[in-house]
Amino acid sequence: MDYMRDYNLFTLNSLWFLITINFLMFLVTLVRPEMVSFMGLAPALFVNRPWTIVTSLFIHGGLWHIAFNMISLYFVGNIIIKLLGEQNFLKVYFAGGILGNVFYIFLGNTSTLGFGASGAIFALVGVLVVIMPKLPVYIFFIPKAFPLWAAVIVFVLFSFIPGIAWQAHLGGLVLGLIAGLFLKRGRRAFYF
Repeated sequence: MDYMRDYNLFTLNSLWFLITINFLMFLVTLVRPEMVSFMGLAPALFVNRPWTIVTSLFIHGGLWHIAFNMISLYFVGNIIIKLLGEQNFLKVYFAGGILGNVFYIFLGNTSTLGFGASGAIFALVGVLVVIMPKLPVYIFFIPKAFPLWAAVIVFVLFSFIPGIAWQAHLGGLVLGLIAGLFLKRGRRAFYF
């Protein structure tokens, strides 16, 4: 089976590593629910628990939350890695997640626990909006493709549903848009 040597079905790159860690942490929190409060970001307790600005990116509040985030991370992350490389992907992911958490600390409810990778994912989407604004995407079950910039507006509006940390989404998106401007300078423009 020499042809199998050249065909690699699975490569362990940063994208798969992040998805795996997120799912493993989700399983850990199912077994040990107290880990959510230990690793989640509580703005009022941040000074005493500074690690939560990063650890909260790996905690999710239910099956739908992690499924939606990891599916989004997979598709958006794949495009970013192909366009800009794994280093830029990781820089935007973590910087966006951290800035999203900073927005949550200053603009969120100080007593409400925040968690999830959405701020980091919004940062990746922000980069794509700058580099490929007309990329066709589908929103939920609508059978018509929309340009990415329009889909982002819809998802930003969904962020204001009660119980969703719109502050983290906004912070991640802001970082992504700014990073996209810098990253686009080194590439030719991609438009669909």
